[in-house]
Amino acid sequence: MTLKSRLYGSLVALVALTAAAVVATPALAQTPNYPSKSVRVIVPVPAGGAADMMARMVAAHLQAKWGQPFIVDNRPGAGSSLGMDVVAKAAPDGYTIGMGNIAANAINPAVRPGAFPYQPVKDFAAISMVGATPLILVVNADKVPARTLPDFINFLKANPGKLSYGSSGVGSSLHLGMELMLLQTGTKMVHIPYKGSAPMVAELIAGQTEASMDAATTSLPHVKTGKLRALGVSSKERAFFAPDVPPIADVIPGFNVQPWHGMMAPAGTPQAIVNKLSEEIQAFLRTPEAEAKLRDAGVVRVGSSARDFQQAMDDEFETYKKVVKDAGIKPD
Repeated sequence: MTLKSRLYGSLVALVALTAAAVVATPALAQTPNYPSKSVRVIVPVPAGGAADMMARMVAAHLQAKWGQPFIVDNRPGAGSSLGMDVVAKAAPDGYTIGMGNIAANAINPAVRPGAFPYQPVKDFAAISMVGATPLILVVNADKVPARTLPDFINFLKANPGKLSYGSSGVGSSLHLGMELMLLQTGTKMVHIPYKGSAPMVAELIAGQTEASMDAATTSLPHVKTGKLRALGVSSKERAFFAPDVPPIADVIPGFNVQPWHGMMAPAGTPQAIVNKLSEEIQAFLRTPEAEAKLRDAGVVRVGSSARDFQQAMDDEFETYKKVVKDAGIKPD
């Protein structure tokens, strides 16, 4: 082989290697300096409350870390769908992200298919689930003799369709969580929807209903007074706010119903940006400061990877579609 041929061959090989490197890291090549300007953080609920707090603490950390403004923009309305629609329709460049939640991204679209201006899974890129709030299964201590979940299941089987449970409304996580438990245990109860947890708990204490799967913040104070009895938490592990209450999953393997909030971006956002955001949010959530703030709000820290969060959303949407179908739930 001549010197000219060898040089030509080496040049071809170098060009091929360079091209392969570019193809292997297209997203990295597109986003070398992200963020280079302000980022809008859409929060689909009013200011105040746990979801808003989570979004603001994450935004403040990212702003301090990267030196660019992360501006929180509250867009409440229509069960969080107005704000999430803003995220779904934003340019997929990483400069609009949002604090999604189980209602807007899994439950409501399953209960009311076609009623929302976005696709709950396809229109979003998951970044990281920030926190979750396990529910607690409670019963009226005077009307229900059961002291454990197996006892309660047997009590329901002995009284099919004779007992009722309350929820904060049709299609709420409290409603679908209870229906999932009933379906998985082959039991039946009458659903009584209320306009929020407060009136629902008041009626439960008064004996107008027998049970509920409720947020711990509204039910635990009454558990402590003995008016309600806690039979299980809806997370796979024991919850820090009720360490003596066993998980429902101890009796119903795999049971896991937890209202969650998590950061997401429009679908099509470069994976390099998604990963950069996800890794930094995860690192922040592992700090004692972040965990303390979440615990103060009654929230369990999650901090999942983008991939795990996406899988969780996909799985939950399919689960709730099946619950809606099998339980015959009709939107109000």
